[in-house]
Amino acid sequence: MLVSVTLFLWAATGVNGYSVTTKNAEVQVRENEGTDLTCTYSGDFGSEARVEWKFKDLGGSQTYVVFNGQPTQPYSSRVTIYGSNIRFSKMTPKDTGVYDCEVSGNGQFGETRVKLTVLVPPSMPVCRVPPTVTTGKTAHLSCHDNIGSPPPKYRWYKDGTLLPPDPSKISGFKNATYHLNTENGNLEFPRVTKMDSGQYYCEAYNDAGPPQRSKEAKMQVRDINTGGIVAGVIVALLLLALLGFGLWYAHKKGYLPKKDER
Repeated sequence: MLVSVTLFLWAATGVNGYSVTTKNAEVQVRENEGTDLTCTYSGDFGSEARVEWKFKDLGGSQTYVVFNGQPTQPYSSRVTIYGSNIRFSKMTPKDTGVYDCEVSGNGQFGETRVKLTVLVPPSMPVCRVPPTVTTGKTAHLSCHDNIGSPPPKYRWYKDGTLLPPDPSKISGFKNATYHLNTENGNLEFPRVTKMDSGQYYCEAYNDAGPPQRSKEAKMQVRDINTGGIVAGVIVALLLLALLGFGLWYAHKKGYLPKKDER
């Protein structure tokens, strides 16, 4: 029991060595600029400690940046090593992800992680707005940019007026029925009304640069075309009547075979 308590206190107070740390666990750098990723480890690993750097991108793919004391081929032209740290001369959007510094020596292993974000301003987002929607139907409007880093958020405008993310909190929008997702850029009207007709556009924004605005598009909400429906029904009935008359006339003139002949 005494041994267990001693081991617990030893770990909790940090007496145990073999520590690996970094000066900056979250790094942000603009596209085409350089940056340093730092890694420091305790002397317990020994003078022959092995240091490796691994990178995992946003899609989960993992690769070595430094292996066996040297930058790997994809990074050899823009990564230099000083001590256990690495320096990038130029960053690209594909470098966004997490970097693990792994240290092993004297039979022990330790690691530290650096989260790196390459800042890229958004481009002009692609905005999709249905040109016409029937009253009472659902309308989906979408806005997306795949360039910005970190991934941008989105704002929507109708007739030049900014739509609040939560209309229930704004007195002038309490009767609005839309749902706006600022994370993925979707704007949804569960049941559109005539008042939802208008000119719409969206904006993509992040911390890397100025917001970018999409092209404006018009959405027209129309009532159900009851006149067209009635006209269609009348035309269908007339066609059925003509078909019936044609069969009767053909039978009367003997154009159709009689039952005995069949």
